[in-house]
Amino acid sequence: MKPSPSDADRLQQRNRELSILNAFAKELNAQVDLNRALRTALAQVADLLDLQTGWVWLLHQESGDSYLAASQNLPPALAENPWRMEGDCYCLDTFRAGDLAGAANVNVVTCSRLKNLVDGANGLRYHASIPLYAHGRQLGVLNVASADWRELSTDDLRLLYTVGDLLSIAVERARLFEHSADLGALEERNRLARELHDTLAQSLAAIALQLESADALLEAGAPAGRISAAVQRAMELTRASLEEARRSVLDLRAAPLEGRSLSEALAGLVEATDGRGGLRASLELIGAARPLPLRVEVGLFRIAQEALNNTVRHANASRCRVRLTSAPGEVRLLITDDGIGFSPEDAAAGRFGLVGLNERARLLHGQLRLDTNPGSGTAIEVVIPLDTSP
Repeated sequence: MKPSPSDADRLQQRNRELSILNAFAKELNAQVDLNRALRTALAQVADLLDLQTGWVWLLHQESGDSYLAASQNLPPALAENPWRMEGDCYCLDTFRAGDLAGAANVNVVTCSRLKNLVDGANGLRYHASIPLYAHGRQLGVLNVASADWRELSTDDLRLLYTVGDLLSIAVERARLFEHSADLGALEERNRLARELHDTLAQSLAAIALQLESADALLEAGAPAGRISAAVQRAMELTRASLEEARRSVLDLRAAPLEGRSLSEALAGLVEATDGRGGLRASLELIGAARPLPLRVEVGLFRIAQEALNNTVRHANASRCRVRLTSAPGEVRLLITDDGIGFSPEDAAAGRFGLVGLNERARLLHGQLRLDTNPGSGTAIEVVIPLDTSP
C-alpha cells in the first residue's frame, strides 16, 4: 500500500526537519570556538528555517548577568543603537523565572525592545525565544524572528526546541575548550575536541543514511510502513546522539574522581554502566590499594570511562569486566567484554575511540594492548609504570 498524500506530506515534513537538524549539528560539530559556534548557529538557523533575524543572549558563568553574545541581521533600530540591546527584557525575565523550560513554552512573543519603535524595525514586532539549558543550568536564550510570523505549530516548536538543545551542547563544548586553553592543557584540549567531534560524527553519519533511505523509499512509492520505519529510526538516532553528546559534556564538566580514590571511582563507574543497553558490568580489585599520582588515577579513570562507553555503543556485549591490579612497580587496568569484537584493520585505523585511549596511555608513559577479532570479544589492557609516571 502506497502512502496517502497526507501521509507522504507528513513523512516529507519529518524528513525535512531531520535533515535540517542533521545539517545544523554537522556545522556546530565543526566549531570549538564559542563566537564562531554562535555565528554559525545563527547563520544556519536563518538559512535552514528561512528566518530573517536572530540573536543569542548568554548568561555570564560567574555573575549571571546577561549579554548579547551574537546577532545576525538585527533591524537598524537595534543594530545602530546598541544601548537598546542593554539590560533585561521580557524574554530574559521570563527565562530567568524558569518559564521557558520546555518546547511548549517556545513560542512567538512580542519583543519588548521592538514593539514601541516607529522606524527601523524592518517590520519585526515578534520573535520566538528558545531556552538554552545544560543539565538544568541556565545558559541563555536564542531569539529568532520573521516579519510574517504568526503562532508556531507544534512541529515548529519541537524543531526549534531541538535546535536549542544542539546549540546548548555547542556552547558547553566551546566553554570547556576555552577553559582547558586557559589551563594550558593543549594535548588534553585537542583530545577532548576530537572525542566530542567523533561521538557526534558517527551519530550524524548514521542519521544521514536513514534520511537518504527514507527519501529513496518515498520517491519509489514504497509502502508507508517502510518509509515511516526509516524516519522513525532517524528520529531515534537523533535523540540518542543528543543524549550521548549531553553525557559526554557532563562527563567532561565533572571532576573525574570527585574526591574519591581510583578504586571507589571505578566502582561508581561500573555501577552506573551496569544495565546500560542490557550490559552486565563487574569490577575486580587485585593487590593492596595504594595511593597513586593524581594524574595516573584521573587518566586510568578516563580510560575506563571511554572503554565502557565504547562497549555500550559498539560491542553488543552481554557482560563486561573491569580489573584493576596494583603491583609494586606498575598498575594494570584490564577491560574485557564478550561482544562482537572487531578486526585488527579497524583497530589500526584508530576506530572505536582507540586513538583517544592510546593518547591517554601515552600521556601516562604507559602502553595500551588490544586483543580482539570479529566474534571473539575485546580485551583492552593498559599498563602504567609507576616509577616513571610524572
